[in-house]
Amino acid sequence: MDLRLEPWSESALDLLRRINTPQMRRHVGGPEPEEQLLARHRRYLAMPATGRGCMFAVLLGDEMVGSIAYHRRTWQGEQIFETGWNVLPPYHSRGLASAAGATLITIVREIARQPDDPHSLHAFPAVDNAPSNALCHRLGFALLGPCNFEYPPDSGSLMRSNDWRIDLADSGRPAVTPQRDRRCSRHGPYTSDS
Repeated sequence: MDLRLEPWSESALDLLRRINTPQMRRHVGGPEPEEQLLARHRRYLAMPATGRGCMFAVLLGDEMVGSIAYHRRTWQGEQIFETGWNVLPPYHSRGLASAAGATLITIVREIARQPDDPHSLHAFPAVDNAPSNALCHRLGFALLGPCNFEYPPDSGSLMRSNDWRIDLADSGRPAVTPQRDRRCSRHGPYTSDS
């Protein structure tokens, strides 16, 4: 499988629009108006410069088929890394989310070696989002239980989510080991060797 993660770029705006559908956003409040979508795109472009995380486009060959990210946040008084993902419907059930997730976990484990960085990665899929909850289980996250989760951040809007957690200090390895192109910056691109 020729899957790789590349840092978000201007060309990923089309992907963001393809994700912004009722089907793709049904668990997170529905599609956003264009103004909010453009603001989201600008935030994704700026993420690496903040040092708080990175949004990636998931590519299969040369085609953008999804997105995945990690970023810092405060959760229950603790600094954590959070992740979230999307895979476009024509690419569901091909193992792409699993491969992208395993690659991202390896990236975040590498980053979490720094003493001041968080040492856990959380995912917060909606309790009724069966595919995302199953993906968390496949990737080795531990289910901590349901919670009320504010999404989008600082919106005051709460969604009923499951809190899944991986201890990044754990020596366990995800099923897919990424190969990093050493010519690139700290943030990729990263490829899956599956």
